[in-house]
Amino acid sequence: MDERICSKVACARPAVATLTFDYEGRMAALGPLGLGNDPHAHDLCALHAERMTFPEGWEVLRYGEG
Repeated sequence: MDERICSKVACARPAVATLTFDYEGRMAALGPLGLGNDPHAHDLCALHAERMTFPEGWEVLRYGEG
Protein backbone atom coordinates (compact mmCIF):
# COMPACT_ATOMS: atom_id res chain seq x y z
CA MET A 1 0.00 0.00 0.00
CA ASP A 2 1.24 3.47 -0.85
CA GLU A 3 2.02 5.83 1.99
CA ARG A 4 -0.52 8.63 2.25
CA ILE A 5 0.69 12.16 2.88
CA CYS A 6 -0.88 15.17 4.52
CA SER A 7 -3.44 17.05 2.40
CA LYS A 8 -2.13 20.46 3.48
CA VAL A 9 -0.34 22.36 0.72
CA ALA A 10 3.45 21.91 0.78
CA CYS A 11 3.34 19.34 3.60
CA ALA A 12 4.98 16.01 2.83
CA ARG A 13 4.59 14.42 6.27
CA PRO A 14 2.87 11.03 6.54
CA ALA A 15 -0.87 11.21 7.16
CA VAL A 16 -2.06 9.84 10.52
CA ALA A 17 -5.62 11.22 10.73
CA THR A 18 -8.62 11.82 8.49
CA LEU A 19 -10.84 14.89 8.62
CA THR A 20 -14.41 14.96 7.28
CA PHE A 21 -16.95 17.77 7.25
CA ASP A 22 -20.72 18.12 7.15
CA TYR A 23 -21.08 21.76 6.09
CA GLU A 24 -24.88 21.80 6.27
CA GLY A 25 -24.88 20.28 9.76
CA ARG A 26 -21.88 22.38 10.88
CA MET A 27 -20.04 19.31 12.09
CA ALA A 28 -16.49 18.04 11.65
CA ALA A 29 -14.97 14.68 12.55
CA LEU A 30 -11.26 14.11 13.05
CA GLY A 31 -10.08 10.59 13.72
CA PRO A 32 -7.70 7.81 12.80
CA LEU A 33 -6.61 7.47 9.20
CA GLY A 34 -9.61 6.40 7.13
CA LEU A 35 -9.77 3.91 4.29
CA GLY A 36 -8.81 6.51 1.72
CA ASN A 37 -11.68 6.09 -0.72
CA ASP A 38 -13.75 9.13 0.33
CA PRO A 39 -13.17 12.09 -2.01
CA HIS A 40 -14.56 14.44 0.65
CA ALA A 41 -12.11 13.35 3.37
CA HIS A 42 -8.80 15.06 4.03
CA ASP A 43 -5.76 13.24 5.38
CA LEU A 44 -3.64 15.14 7.88
CA CYS A 45 -0.24 14.62 9.49
CA ALA A 46 0.03 14.65 13.29
CA LEU A 47 1.07 18.31 13.37
CA HIS A 48 -1.81 19.58 11.25
CA ALA A 49 -4.34 17.32 12.99
CA GLU A 50 -3.28 18.76 16.35
CA ARG A 51 -3.42 22.36 15.11
CA MET A 52 -6.73 22.02 13.25
CA THR A 53 -9.29 24.66 14.19
CA PHE A 54 -12.95 24.87 13.24
CA PRO A 55 -15.47 27.66 12.76
CA GLU A 56 -17.21 28.93 15.89
CA GLY A 57 -20.44 27.10 16.56
CA TRP A 58 -19.41 23.86 14.83
CA GLU A 59 -19.69 20.54 16.62
CA VAL A 60 -16.34 18.76 16.53
CA LEU A 61 -15.94 15.04 17.06
CA ARG A 62 -12.37 13.98 17.81
CA TYR A 63 -11.91 10.23 17.80
CA GLY A 64 -8.93 8.50 19.30
CA GLU A 65 -8.31 11.04 22.06
CA GLY A 66 -8.42 9.62 25.51
